[in-house]
Amino acid sequence: MGSNVSRVDHEHHVSSWNVPNALTVFRLVLVPVFIWLMFLEAPVARWWAVLVFMVAATTDQLDGHIARSANLITDFGRLMDPIADKALTLGAFIMLSIAGLLPWWVTILIAIRELGITALRAVLLRRDIVVSANKGGKLKTVLQIFAIWLLLIPWQSLGASWPAYASLTHGMLIFGWVVAGLALLMTVWSGLVYVVEGAKLWKTSSPQGESK
Repeated sequence: MGSNVSRVDHEHHVSSWNVPNALTVFRLVLVPVFIWLMFLEAPVARWWAVLVFMVAATTDQLDGHIARSANLITDFGRLMDPIADKALTLGAFIMLSIAGLLPWWVTILIAIRELGITALRAVLLRRDIVVSANKGGKLKTVLQIFAIWLLLIPWQSLGASWPAYASLTHGMLIFGWVVAGLALLMTVWSGLVYVVEGAKLWKTSSPQGESK
């Protein structure tokens, strides 16, 4: 197996009541708060939405690091962590498309990839195979978070408030679109890698895990 592939350890039992899982639940709770803020028309609400998104994204890094370093990986975490991640990023991409800041086809492609890979991981988990993020997947996540952050910032409002910096703020918006394009390319590419790797693992793995 590759370095990002492992077997579920059924002998290692950890309580689901731990810090990493609490951070995961907290991130999931922040998603509707973020969406609500994005629907508000007040300019200050957008800045609060940026803050909430970055706090939620930070918990994504923290819970995984703590779970691995303290050996607090649980079945609850395996299930809920990717759900919270997808809820946050897809929620953000959908809100950006609603706001007219990102084409809908980009959001749809990303959603198909993310939900498809989540389903693939769930299928492999039935055979006790855990496929963690590879380098491409990790880079994809970084680019997605960076792109969302750049596009969430109300650059146009800033440019209108400070005309002297209008060209700079417009440039930052374009930069956000460029990063979003790179994130889309990495999202599709890493998704294809997962599908190929998953197909190989499915063929070579024992189906015994499905009967457990």
